[in-house]
Amino acid sequence: MDSHVLIYALSFVGIWVGSGLAIGSVERLSKILRVSSFAVSFLILGFFTSIGELSVGVNAILENDPEIYVGTLIGASIVIFMLVIPLLAITGKSIKISSEFQGFNLPASLVVIALPVILAMDGVVDRVDSIIILSLFGVLVIAIQTRRGLLEKIKNINSKSGIQVGKELVRILFGIATIFIASRFVVEQTMYFSSALNISPFIISLLLIAIGTNIPELSFVMRSAFMTNNQVAFGDYIGSAAFNTFLVGILTLAYGKPVLLTNSYLSSLLFLVVGLLIFYYFARTKNTISRTEGFALLAIYVLFLFVEIFIHKSSLLPVL
Repeated sequence: MDSHVLIYALSFVGIWVGSGLAIGSVERLSKILRVSSFAVSFLILGFFTSIGELSVGVNAILENDPEIYVGTLIGASIVIFMLVIPLLAITGKSIKISSEFQGFNLPASLVVIALPVILAMDGVVDRVDSIIILSLFGVLVIAIQTRRGLLEKIKNINSKSGIQVGKELVRILFGIATIFIASRFVVEQTMYFSSALNISPFIISLLLIAIGTNIPELSFVMRSAFMTNNQVAFGDYIGSAAFNTFLVGILTLAYGKPVLLTNSYLSSLLFLVVGLLIFYYFARTKNTISRTEGFALLAIYVLFLFVEIFIHKSSLLPVL
């Protein structure tokens, strides 16, 4: 037992160190490119912190159970908007909505994030849905980078700046790799303790899969609590949720057949839509997510957990 506790503690230290490297490098990279840290973290961190969900998706296709990746990706977006972002708002007192996320980009991002849910309401995600998803995701990425001309600035950097950019990208990759390796140990040790404490498999799957794939995002909450600028973390969250939508599209195309969903996902679909609508309302007021609004979104996540437990209470009976 002592060795498991030690591994658990060291894993969280690894997550802390890795997130520090990633956040620091994104901030330095944004200064080199003279763009906001939000835009850089949206496009770069958002992609890399979605690798956990990608891994789940690939394994689900190999196991011929594609419903798992659709559910996991939708669940991951619920965690981001109703747990991770609220925690960032609470610990940071508020989140200022970046200029890149205001105006058209705000509703456009939320529509893209909600797209898998909207298209899955008929119980099927097919090739046509994938094309719609990938097309609108592409429009969003173009809109985000065009707002600050990120690609143009990357093309125009000189050789000296290019070396600096390369070094920061390597540091970001190293930081993200450290987070993912440490996260794997956290998940493994959590599974061990759940078995040792005889916790319900349903509770573990409900909390562990969705939260486990979002440990990189949660690590940025911890770091941002000690920093004045939380735009790196916020940009990563929006980017990660948007890339989750991209993964639904690309994985469904890779699967090659329609993905049939059961009614067990209906509550998750409804909670994500409601959560995104409330988030949009909050974000439009003074272009911030206040601490109070963070608590409100967090309350929705708690309600989501209770609803899921109530719906699946039959699976808890053997344990209870």
